[in-house]
Amino acid sequence: MHFLDQAKIYTSSGAGGVGAVSFRREKFVEYGGPDGGNGGKGGDIIFEAVAGLNTLIDFRYTQHFRAPRGKGGAGRNQTGAGGDDLVIKVPVGTQVLAEDRETVLLDFTEVGQRKIFLRGGDGGRGNASYKTSTNRAPRQHGTGWPGEEAAVWLRLKLLADAGLVGLPNAGKSTFINAVTNAKAKVGAYAFTTTKPQLGVVLHHNREFVVADIPGLIEGAAEGAGIGDRFLGHIERCRVLLHLVDATLDDPVKAYRIVRKELTAYGAGLEHKTEVIGLNKVDALDPKEAKKLATKLKRASKAEVLMMSGASGEGLEAVLDRLADAVDAKAATTQAAPIDEKPWSPL
Repeated sequence: MHFLDQAKIYTSSGAGGVGAVSFRREKFVEYGGPDGGNGGKGGDIIFEAVAGLNTLIDFRYTQHFRAPRGKGGAGRNQTGAGGDDLVIKVPVGTQVLAEDRETVLLDFTEVGQRKIFLRGGDGGRGNASYKTSTNRAPRQHGTGWPGEEAAVWLRLKLLADAGLVGLPNAGKSTFINAVTNAKAKVGAYAFTTTKPQLGVVLHHNREFVVADIPGLIEGAAEGAGIGDRFLGHIERCRVLLHLVDATLDDPVKAYRIVRKELTAYGAGLEHKTEVIGLNKVDALDPKEAKKLATKLKRASKAEVLMMSGASGEGLEAVLDRLADAVDAKAATTQAAPIDEKPWSPL
């Protein structure tokens, strides 16, 4: 299935049904008079977050959603049937944005959330409702209230417990393949990952979700490369795993580049709990790897875990630290607020 994290759709709720003009005329019935019923209410547009979806690809092929209008009223004071509500199912983590691409109208963070977005129009009044002491045989009726229309953007921000960040070719895809059931593409070149990947880690009877996004490069916050587009997917991650390639000429510089881009992007990414992994240490002499870890620890002022996604070295310690951090954040934080960084589609 193709991944799509943004889509524009057009929605319209149903108009109300037309009120009826009718008069009661029955043999041997003494009293007649108006008996036209009201029209039915138009259908609502409803968004619902469902499990099992992690892409908006369906909205590339279906972009117009129109709820049916209400049925017209009838004689004998019969009210018309209401139009069926139209339920639009979206993945958990979807935001509904106004056309300005900044105003958040709806935000779905839990399975089963269901919200009315556009309300259907009320039905028109039948002529029976217009009867008064001075207007005994009214012929006027309501045509029904129109529905509402809106063009909106859908923006998907994947919900994961831990997010992987790092420069291209830092070994993020190799790591997520090693510790989860994901099957991310791995290549010996930059930007192998072109779309976010999700994987589930089961470690010592603890389960958490990891998200891998395309690698960041210097200037990503200003639009360089492709990783900046997907940074929104880690805005709601509780913890970040920052992988640094130990085989680079200057791993400390690589670490600082990514930290600078996280700070420039904003949305609180720079304040998230960070676990630092010095990756690919199996390709270095152990003494050299320890020296690099010491330099990185001094620069980051945080503990640095030496590891290798390819050989499996140090993965247990990294997973222990991630699981502990995820549990700690889950116990102290609530769902992320909806006023996150505005975005612009490609």
